[in-house]
Amino acid sequence: MHYKILKSTFFILITALLGACQAIQSGSSEVDQYHSALNPTSTPFSILPEITPYPSPTATPICTDISGSVREGQVLSKKLDKPMSYLVYLPACYEHDTSLRYPVIYLLHGQNDSEVEWLQLGAATAADELIATGMTKPFIMVFPYDPSYKQPDQYGFREVFLGSLIPEIDRLFRTFDDREHRAIGGMSRGGAWALHLGANFPQMFGSVGGHSPSIFFADGNELPELYVSIPRSTLPRIWIDIGDSDPGIKLISQFHQNLEEQGVKHEFYLNKGYHEGKYWATHLREYLLWYNQGW
Repeated sequence: MHYKILKSTFFILITALLGACQAIQSGSSEVDQYHSALNPTSTPFSILPEITPYPSPTATPICTDISGSVREGQVLSKKLDKPMSYLVYLPACYEHDTSLRYPVIYLLHGQNDSEVEWLQLGAATAADELIATGMTKPFIMVFPYDPSYKQPDQYGFREVFLGSLIPEIDRLFRTFDDREHRAIGGMSRGGAWALHLGANFPQMFGSVGGHSPSIFFADGNELPELYVSIPRSTLPRIWIDIGDSDPGIKLISQFHQNLEEQGVKHEFYLNKGYHEGKYWATHLREYLLWYNQGW
C-alpha cells in the first residue's frame, strides 16, 4: 500500500516537472521572437547620429606664369601737340595677387625713335628672366613717347610727364608711389631727360640712369651744379655709362669729372661700343639689376 502511494506521488512530481520545463521552453521561444522583431537581421541599427563631414580645404592656386604682359595707354594734354602714348610692362603673375604693389622704372627712348625702342632691345625678356630666376624682385616698367627734338623749356613734355603721366600710372597700376621705389632712366636723348629730371626734381626719383646720354644744350654746365645743390639726404642714386667709340664721350667724361670733383656720389662706366642699339642691348640686364638694387 505504501509502495503504491509513493509510486503515485513520484508520478505526479515527474509530470509536474515535465510541464514546467515545457512552459519555460515555450516562454523562451516567445522572448526570442520578441527580440527578433525588435532587431531584424536585415536592417542594422545604430544609436549614433549621422555626421556630415566638412569639405576638404581647397589649396590656393599657385601662379606659374614666367612671362609678363604689356599694356598701352595715352595721356591727353593741351600742352603737347599730340597725346603722350606709353607702354607698360607688368611682371608675370601681376593679376594673381591683387594685394601686391611694385616698384616702377620709367625708361625713355632716343631721338627719332618711339616708346617701343626699349622693348625692341629686349627689356621685357630681360625683366622676365631676372624675375623668374630670383635675381630681382618683380617690378613695373613704363615707356613714354617723346616725339620732339626740342629743349626741355621749349615744349610741355616735362610738365605732362610729371603732372599727368606719373599720377596716371600710380592710379591705374599697383605701384609704390614714393620716390624710393620710382626710378627714371633713358638712352641718348632719353638719358638727357633722365639726368635733367633727376637734377631738377630729386624728390620724385630715387634712382637716375643716363645710358649714353646726349645732354641737353640748355642744361650745359649747369647740370653738375644742380646735382651739387641737392642735399645729400635726398640725392638720388646716379648711374652714367657710355661706349668708348661714342661721339659724346668727351662731354660725358667731363660731366663725370665735374661730379667727382664736387663730391657728388655716382657710378660711371666706360665700356666698349658705339652710340647704338647693340650697345644698349648688351648692357640691358646690368641696367635693370642696378635699378633694382635701389629697392
